[in-house]
Amino acid sequence: MTRWTVVAGAALLAGCAGTAPPLSTPPPLALPQQWQTRLDATAPQRPDWWRDFGDPVLAQWVEAALANNTDIATAVARVREARAQEQVARSQRWPTLDLAVGATRSRSLDPLGRPTESTGAQPLFQAAYEVDLFGRIADQVRAAEAGSVATEQARDAVALGVAAAAASGYVTLRVLDARLEILHETLRSREDSLRLAARRAAVGYTSDLEWRQAQAEYEATAQQLPQAEAAIARQEHALSVLAGQVPGPVRRGAALQALALPPVPPALPSELLRRRPDIAQAESTLAASDATLAAARAQFLPQLRLTATAGQVFASSLNDPVTIWTLGASVLAPIFSAGRLRAQADVAAARRDQAAWAYQRTVLVALREVEDNLSAVARLREQRAHLQAQREAVSEAWRHAANRYQAGYSSYLEQLDAQRSLLAAELALVQSVGDELNAMVALHQAMGGGWESGGAENERSTRWPRSR
Repeated sequence: MTRWTVVAGAALLAGCAGTAPPLSTPPPLALPQQWQTRLDATAPQRPDWWRDFGDPVLAQWVEAALANNTDIATAVARVREARAQEQVARSQRWPTLDLAVGATRSRSLDPLGRPTESTGAQPLFQAAYEVDLFGRIADQVRAAEAGSVATEQARDAVALGVAAAAASGYVTLRVLDARLEILHETLRSREDSLRLAARRAAVGYTSDLEWRQAQAEYEATAQQLPQAEAAIARQEHALSVLAGQVPGPVRRGAALQALALPPVPPALPSELLRRRPDIAQAESTLAASDATLAAARAQFLPQLRLTATAGQVFASSLNDPVTIWTLGASVLAPIFSAGRLRAQADVAAARRDQAAWAYQRTVLVALREVEDNLSAVARLREQRAHLQAQREAVSEAWRHAANRYQAGYSSYLEQLDAQRSLLAAELALVQSVGDELNAMVALHQAMGGGWESGGAENERSTRWPRSR
């Protein structure tokens, strides 16, 4: 039996052992042609979409978070790691060259029993190269390349989340500021009512009941101030840490009511597949798992390795150095591995199935998030309009109730009820404004951030500031 017969037999056995494990493929998704909720005002967005809120201070906090956030820095480090792993995979395409130098000094006896000493040296170059007969190395390189792209898109997804969190955190801080201001105004109003009730009770115009009621309402409002101030402090600390800073006071810009609502990006459902970084990441992860599975299947096939060495032997016993060299080739074909290669292929197939289902889930979640936030923006607009009308009506009711109470035509309870309704309406209106702004932030995040119009059709144009 010749050596080629042995190689052929090994290859046949390997081919028989390398049957592909079954794969689970998700059914194709039928993307909708348009969103269920349609907003009238749409406009092309830019990458720095947070500037459209009309507050330079908000933009500064978002950009500070993008530049200094620790999660982004960690994601950037992961990108460097993935690129290094890609380089490791690429290096398999090239031969390896090594230099070995050996030196000896010995003392021995010759055949006549006389001691002799000798010195020798042997520099040697070694070269090895694996011929990629069945594409195993190419598959590993493709897997590493796709993995590197996936980490870059993961970095973009982290940056998008940090930008949205910074914008939303700043909006929430301005909501808390507005609530605190309303509480201060209400407290001043109830302080006036308390003084009036105290004077009336002192002269006997009314009983002490109204005075105690006014005092209780004053304290009820005053006790809300420490809670509001503590919430503001917590929000300031959270925003500072998000921007990579030591927790401390946060500089403010425009008031809550002065913040503008950015235009809605005119994205179609199908465009999310190339604009959302998490979808692109899931797609690249699926491509990497496909290539890894192909490389695992190629492990069943023979590997051809070429080797060569060349060098010289220097010795004190030789008049001239002697040149030595070797050329060789080896074929390694798996015959029996106790199921290890099969199990590795099954692991790769299972991970490929997980990546496929994860990709489909990411697309579905992206579609749901956009639909949810489109609906939230539309419904919150309607809610804010009703709350503004309610606030105006309650304000007029409180003004009339206060005039009637001061003139002595009604009891303090009527004014108190109107004052409570006004406080509730003002707080609800402020919260509604903040909810609408935060819904707009979430909508931009759900649509993949901002992008410039007029770019290449197949190129994602989201660009994040790179500080590291």
